[in-house]
Amino acid sequence: MDDDAPDRDDGHDAAIEWWLQEKAGDIDGERRIAFEAWLAADPAHAQAYADITEMFSEAQGLRRARRRQAHGVRRTWWAAASVALAASLAFFGWLAEFANRHPADYSTGVGERRTVTLTDGSRVELDSDSAIAVRVETGLRRVTLLSGEAWFEVAPIASRPFVVEAAGGTVTALGTAFDVALQKNGARVAVSEHAVAVASGGERLIVEMRQETSYEANTPARTPVSVAAENVAAWRRSALVVEDRSLGEALAMLGRYRHGYVFCLRASTCARRVSGVFSTAEPLTTLREIEFFLGLRAIHFTDYLIFLTE
Repeated sequence: MDDDAPDRDDGHDAAIEWWLQEKAGDIDGERRIAFEAWLAADPAHAQAYADITEMFSEAQGLRRARRRQAHGVRRTWWAAASVALAASLAFFGWLAEFANRHPADYSTGVGERRTVTLTDGSRVELDSDSAIAVRVETGLRRVTLLSGEAWFEVAPIASRPFVVEAAGGTVTALGTAFDVALQKNGARVAVSEHAVAVASGGERLIVEMRQETSYEANTPARTPVSVAAENVAAWRRSALVVEDRSLGEALAMLGRYRHGYVFCLRASTCARRVSGVFSTAEPLTTLREIEFFLGLRAIHFTDYLIFLTE
């Protein structure tokens, strides 16, 4: 399967990505085979794609209709189409969020941060749009990061290890403070004090203070690299640090801080590299900065639904 093809099985989310690639003319050859295989894999996939196709067709129909109306009527038609489209995406997003949050003990909404003190005295700070499940047992303290990102300040209890589960791997505190963030296919771990043991893909490694590593599900973690102290859990000071990430990854990171969706009209656009330190307090301003740096143009259905093109 081509690297630019959607690899998520999230129903409507994946259907939107396939639809965008289809409209951009990027589905051919192996990508076409992968698309047809995705459709055939589950009747829900075909239904999701049909829903998205119909939704966008209706929006385009309304757009054509508005051109035949007076200026004021045109604006009403297009506003209605944009609102309907945004509402549909919001509904699908709500379903996905509900599935992630249902088993959560603590969570935050978009734009919200929260500090939780566990029964053992450990502190957990949840970033925007994040969720955790907690199990404090006699011989083990276990926290599962269900979505988003969290910073942990662990109360030292030698007889009861503190373990964070994330994306199929585990992070065991070695008397420490550290940050764990879920990424598209795995997780990133950064340590601000002492060290942690990261286990993934059948291997285990130690990450020391001011180091970070990352891993994909069921694969060994990467060799730790140095990280600036101020970049560990930078979100705690409303900063988003992006270091040589794809635009798609940067948009996913930024997406946790605002309601809405941003899509690239071409896969090659989302593959472009981005670096910088941005504000999470004003995500739309950050998006405009990224557009300017990369020379992109934004098409706004509303502030809730934005398409990027070159």
